[in-house]
Amino acid sequence: MKKYQGVSASRGICIGPVFQFKRAALEFSTYNITNLASELQRLQKAVNIAQKQISQVYEKAQQESTSGEAEIFQAQLLMLEDPEFWEQVHKDIESNKVNAETALGRVSDAYADMLRSMDNEYFAARAADVKDVSNRILRILLGVAESPTENLKRPSIIVADDLTPSDTVLLDKSMVLGFCTAQGSATSHSAILARGLGLPAVAGAGLEVLYLEDGKTAILDGKNGALLFDPDTVTVDIYRQKMEVSRQIHADAMKYCCEPARTKDGKHVEVVANIGNVEGAKSAVNNGAEGVGLLRTEFLYLERQNLPDEEEQYQAYRLIMDVFGQKPVVLRTLDVGGDKELPYLDLPKEMNPFLGQRALRLCLARPSLFKPQLRAALRAGVGRNLKIMFPMVATAGEIIAARKVLDECRAELKAESKAFAENIEIGIMVEIPAAAVMADRLAPLVDFFSIGTNDLSQYTMAADRTNSLVADLSSAFQPAVLRLIRDVIKASHDHGKWTGMCGELAGEPLAAPILLGLGLDEFSASPPMIPIIKQILRNLDSEEMKMIAEEALNMDSPEEVMNLVRSLVPVANIDD
Repeated sequence: MKKYQGVSASRGICIGPVFQFKRAALEFSTYNITNLASELQRLQKAVNIAQKQISQVYEKAQQESTSGEAEIFQAQLLMLEDPEFWEQVHKDIESNKVNAETALGRVSDAYADMLRSMDNEYFAARAADVKDVSNRILRILLGVAESPTENLKRPSIIVADDLTPSDTVLLDKSMVLGFCTAQGSATSHSAILARGLGLPAVAGAGLEVLYLEDGKTAILDGKNGALLFDPDTVTVDIYRQKMEVSRQIHADAMKYCCEPARTKDGKHVEVVANIGNVEGAKSAVNNGAEGVGLLRTEFLYLERQNLPDEEEQYQAYRLIMDVFGQKPVVLRTLDVGGDKELPYLDLPKEMNPFLGQRALRLCLARPSLFKPQLRAALRAGVGRNLKIMFPMVATAGEIIAARKVLDECRAELKAESKAFAENIEIGIMVEIPAAAVMADRLAPLVDFFSIGTNDLSQYTMAADRTNSLVADLSSAFQPAVLRLIRDVIKASHDHGKWTGMCGELAGEPLAAPILLGLGLDEFSASPPMIPIIKQILRNLDSEEMKMIAEEALNMDSPEEVMNLVRSLVPVANIDD
C-alpha cells in the first residue's frame, strides 16, 4: 500500500478502482496555407460548433449543478466572443500564412501563460478556462473525440492532472466515486463539483498519482486529504466500517434535521448554512438550516467579463432571501481581490495577495464597487431578516468607514423614495488576528462577530491553508487559534453581542464540543453537514463542554486537542 498526501477538497470516503482520466494528445503540424479565406472559414466553423457544444454543457450544468458551476460555461461563451483574442489569432494566420491550429495554439498558450504568471489561484483557474475553450476548438479542427471516458464502465475514483469545467460536468456522475487530482486546490472546479455532489475529493496529491495503474483498488480519504493505493485487506475493512458508520449516522441525522439543536441542558444553538446561490439556499433548507450564516456574494462577480449592476444584484439577493422567508440571512459583502481577482477591475499585481488590498479594503478604496452592492442588499432585505457582514476587517477605522458608506446608501435610497431594510444588524468577519486581539474594542461598533477560521488559522500560524506541506500547521484545531476564538466570543458576550462561525471548523464534528464549550452562539456549515452538527449538539451538555474546552486550550498541538475530544466525547467521532 502506498499513501499519497494532498489537500482535503471534499470530505467523505470511497473505495474503488482507479480510473486515469487522460485526454488524447492534441498533435498537429504547422504548415503554410494557400487559401486565407478558406482557412478563416474553417476556423469560424469550428468556433460555431464549439459555441453549440458549450451551450449544451451550460444547459446540462444548469439542470444538474447545485454549486453554481453553470456560470463557468457562461463565461466560456463570452470568451468565444472576445474580440482581442480572435484578432490576435486572425492576425497570426494572415501575417504568417499558418494553419488555424498553429495560430490558435500559440495565442491561447500565450494568454494562459500570462494568466499563470500572475501567480495566484484565481488567474490560474482562468488560464485553465482559456485552455479548455481552445482545446475544444482544436479537437473540432483535428477531428478528435471529445470524451476520454468511453472506457469508464464501472464506478471509479477519477484520477487526473486537473479537471476542466467541461470535464467535470460531462462525466457520468453515476460512475464517479470521488476525485483525486495531481494539481489544483480546494477551490478547483473538481473540488466545487465534488462538494456539490457530496463526493469525497483530494487535490494537489502530486504528479505520481498520474502513473497509478488503472483498475487497481484505492481508498480516497477526503477528510484527511489522502489517497491510499493498493491497500491491504485489513485497511479496506477498516475503511468500509468507517463508511458504514458514517452512512448510518447521516441517515439518522437526516430524520431530525429540521428539529432545533437544543443541548441536553436546554441551550438552543443556532445552526445555519454557508451558501453562494439559490441552489445552495434550497439545499440548506432541505438539510434543516435555520438560516444563512454566510451568503458568499462573489458568485455574482466571478466568471464574468463585467460588473453586475445594482438591479442584477438586487434580484439575485432577493431570490435567495425568499427561500428563507423570515429566517436570518447574513450577507457578506464582496470578498475578492488578492487571490480572487476580477480581471475587469484592472487591479495592480501584488507580491503577496493574501496580505493585499482585498475584500473590505478593496471596497472602501472603490465606492463605485461597494455602493451598488450595499444598495442592492438593503433593497432586497425589505420584509426579510437581513444582516450585513464586512469581511477582512483589521481595525476599528475600517468598521466606521464601512458603516458610513452604508449610511450614505440609506440616505440615497430614501431620497429616491426606494424601499430598503432599515433596522438590520451589522457584523464583521473575524479572520485577521488583529481583529481577534482587539475584539473587546471592536464589539461596541458592531452587532455580531462571525469567525472565519480558514483565514484566521493561516494568518495566525503563517501557513498557507492550500499547501499540503503545511496542512498540519494551518489546522484550526491549533490551540493558538482556539484561544483567539475564546477571546472573540468572550468579548462579544461582555458587550451583549453574539458570535457565529462560518469557517470550516464550524462544520467539523470533533470541533462541535469545544466550540459549544467556548460559548459559540451560531454554527454555520455547508448544507450536508448541518444535520450532523445538530445531532451532535443535541447529545452534549454545554456546562460539561466548558471543562473540555478549557482543557483543550491548554494542549500543545491539534492532535492532542482532537484526541481529547475523541476520548471524552464519543458522539463527535463520526469520522474515526
